[in-house]
Amino acid sequence: MAAPELTSLRSPRVIAARRLAKRGFRSKERRFIAEGPQSVREAVDHLIEVYVTPDAAERHADIVAAAHAAGVPVLTATDEVIAEMSDTVTPQGIVGLCRFLDSPFEEILAGRPRLVAVLAHVRDPGNAGTVLRCADAAGADAVVLTDASVDLYNPKSVRASVGSLFHLPVAVGVPVEQAVAGLKAAGARILAADGAGDKDLDEELDQGAMGGPSAWIFGNEAWGLPEETRALADAVVRVPIHGKAESLNLATAAAVCLYASARAQRASGGCRSVTSS
Repeated sequence: MAAPELTSLRSPRVIAARRLAKRGFRSKERRFIAEGPQSVREAVDHLIEVYVTPDAAERHADIVAAAHAAGVPVLTATDEVIAEMSDTVTPQGIVGLCRFLDSPFEEILAGRPRLVAVLAHVRDPGNAGTVLRCADAAGADAVVLTDASVDLYNPKSVRASVGSLFHLPVAVGVPVEQAVAGLKAAGARILAADGAGDKDLDEELDQGAMGGPSAWIFGNEAWGLPEETRALADAVVRVPIHGKAESLNLATAAAVCLYASARAQRASGGCRSVTSS
């Protein structure tokens, strides 16, 4: 097995990669780190370089081959170097240096999206990444992070998305008022997810109200959506709690709401066509 090419923690590449743990450096360089085989595999079209231990290169030969095929340099590194570049306690032996990939909000609107998740005031990077993953799984057309939300490229956000960050368009830094106005003009019904909403998700489904283009607004983990944001929505919708649970966390509620819209949109005329005899 060949000796690793990167062995020093003082290597300019290692120092540059480690600096990307800070948002200011990420924004300045418009680069971020993707950790682990799943993220690096999905990031191939956005990679600048790949760093991998010799052992990991053997385990993930398909990723190394895909990077080579895409013309992306692959450098072998020691475990210590990979650990220095990583944000996790137990690195998986492979990281990718990626370029920013967010899309202009206007470009997303031009595609006339039918299902969009808007993250307003979401501050926890793990939640942001998980909602992005849920949106991807539900077949959403885009995700929008408002200017009051967490950095999309925070290492925890990237990890929590489990590669979904690289699957669908994401706009960042959009004021919530601009996001709502643009999505309304593009034909979407604006739905604010809130445990105290005056509309019940089950009733909305039963009434066939969910079949059209929709944009869901999800709020802060602790205090939800402020009244001024709720007022922008066409409807404030609560997920019904049928058991004794006090509430749902943000990512779970987002998954329920997005899948409800996705199901309704895939049924002719909304969910009525599925339940009616």
